[in-house]
Amino acid sequence: MAKYSRIEVANAMKDTGMVPLFYHPDVELGKKVIKACYDGGVRLMEFTARGDFAFEVFSELNKYALKELPGMIMGVGSITDAGAASMFMQMGANFVVTPSLREDIALVCNRRKVLWSPGCGSLTEINKAEEMGCEIIKVFPGSIYGPGFVKAIKGPQPWTSIMPTGGVSTDEENLRAWFEAGVTCVGMGSKLISAEIISTKDFERLETMVRDTLRTIAEIRS
Repeated sequence: MAKYSRIEVANAMKDTGMVPLFYHPDVELGKKVIKACYDGGVRLMEFTARGDFAFEVFSELNKYALKELPGMIMGVGSITDAGAASMFMQMGANFVVTPSLREDIALVCNRRKVLWSPGCGSLTEINKAEEMGCEIIKVFPGSIYGPGFVKAIKGPQPWTSIMPTGGVSTDEENLRAWFEAGVTCVGMGSKLISAEIISTKDFERLETMVRDTLRTIAEIRS
């Protein structure tokens, strides 16, 4: 079961401002990615469960995080049905991220008080998600909607917490646009944990990028 409550996870997302996204079928490589992100200051990781036997990989990575990385909050993304959400929660997933708004996933996550973040693309979907108890809305794909969409939503609904995923990069200009629009945090995948870093296994570079990005976010917020 989840080690961290949905309120603890939501607060961690708000405090750090960034949730890295990552998937790879190699468990040992995954451990190094998570360790590099952890050493860079990250305290949340979304494992995007897109491959065959992804549940086995996540199980090992979560065990590793629990044993070796105090305070690291492991969650799972790319979840499309309640059955998958339940399975990953049995392996200790602390949050569940979905590409679209799914009521069946909301029900099983709420039942266990696990944070769930659905991909939404309209004010109607956002309102529906919040009515179902969602703490942080995922705007997906962020590259389609952009900071202007977030700013427009935050106008009439300043209470809405938003995490864009897709279209977010480590560049200061990009990050500033999102955070000045009012996002709570950003989800960052290949722009942070790039294919090049994975192929070259340059985990020192990844650690540095994570640290620099978190510093940039902190400076923008200040």
